[in-house]
Amino acid sequence: MQTFTAVVPAAGRGSRMQANKPKQYLSLGDKTIIEHTLSRLLAHPQIGKVVVVISEDDHYFSSLPIASHPQIEVTIGGPERAISVLNGLACVETDWVLVHDAARPCITTADLDALFSVATDSDDGAILAVPVKDTMKRADAQNCIEQTVERGHLWHALTPQMFPTQPLADAIDAGLSQSIVLTDDASAMELAGFKPRLVTGRADNIKVTQPEDLALAAFILQQQELS
Repeated sequence: MQTFTAVVPAAGRGSRMQANKPKQYLSLGDKTIIEHTLSRLLAHPQIGKVVVVISEDDHYFSSLPIASHPQIEVTIGGPERAISVLNGLACVETDWVLVHDAARPCITTADLDALFSVATDSDDGAILAVPVKDTMKRADAQNCIEQTVERGHLWHALTPQMFPTQPLADAIDAGLSQSIVLTDDASAMELAGFKPRLVTGRADNIKVTQPEDLALAAFILQQQELS
């Protein structure tokens, strides 16, 4: 069975959470957010190693029980997410890598299975995503509606996003060298000429960003455990 490496960028501050610590270290039930996330990844039999990328002044991660897990490697990130991912990729020895947000603790085994199956079918890779359901509006600088956007081919990008390791590293490096803002890993691959596939994932694979997301994530985790 083919094994993969996961890179989890966790060097961000998460300022929108308005918390006294980086959001990945906030409590979600009996664990921190990042512990839930890493536990979900490590539970999959095809993930052989998880590289956690933390900030240079991080003094939280080493105190967590999961930090001593034999399949976890820690490295230092940078001021931008793309730099942190690139640093994490330097620790990857497998041909394929998946990058997953530390603040997405509700990822399921079924979604990982679906992603692995589609991503490895070509060199373009794939990402988990959800089709847009709501009416989409484009605003002007004054937050007035400028246009209603056709939603037929719009998707919400999720993580994990999975690609061949070296092409992803080359794509991110090229984007950074051109001072291009890389909002996710797929955007780097797109700039390099790849066409990643979209894999329909679960809508409950939420990213904890706002304070109210904590309660929602706790509810989702509880319901997933019951199902």
